[in-house]
Amino acid sequence: MLTKQIRPALVLLLLLAGVTGLAYPLAVTGIAQAAFPAAANGGLIERDGTIIGSSLIGQTFTGERYFHARPSEVDHDAAGSGGSNLGATSATLAADVAARRDALVQGQTPVPADAVTASGSGLDPHISPAYAGLQVERVAKARGLDPQEVAGLVANQTQQPLLGVFGEPAVNVLTLNLALDALESDNG
Repeated sequence: MLTKQIRPALVLLLLLAGVTGLAYPLAVTGIAQAAFPAAANGGLIERDGTIIGSSLIGQTFTGERYFHARPSEVDHDAAGSGGSNLGATSATLAADVAARRDALVQGQTPVPADAVTASGSGLDPHISPAYAGLQVERVAKARGLDPQEVAGLVANQTQQPLLGVFGEPAVNVLTLNLALDALESDNG
């Protein structure tokens, strides 16, 4: 009697484990590899045979020669992603935003929100075209390039919303900086 009940239960357990634990993950992985191979493999970017970053995870760029990513509470560390958890009425958040704004543009307004506010994950790889445009003069001056040429590079690197409606235009900071390095080496 007990065998009569246990056997179907074990067969069903093995069947469901095989479907949900093996067949489904393999199918999803196969579809992802076929439809979106770059994203499925982490969006890794390689230069001279060395992986230098991912187009899917933000990185910290410093110095005047590079476009900077949006602020990150976790310094773009994927091992500890997260925001500050400060609310809109937080005096600390308001002070942080004001300090970032003043450091960036010496009190000028308007300033793009992504230039002064940290992302929720701390890992955003993109900035707005407005924030990139705010940095053009600094980067062009530091590299000795024509600001119009650098602005054209930003325009070329701007990704449009999916199907023209889903999302906002965005600029991937890593790919923009790599294109900037390539432009400078082509000119130099």
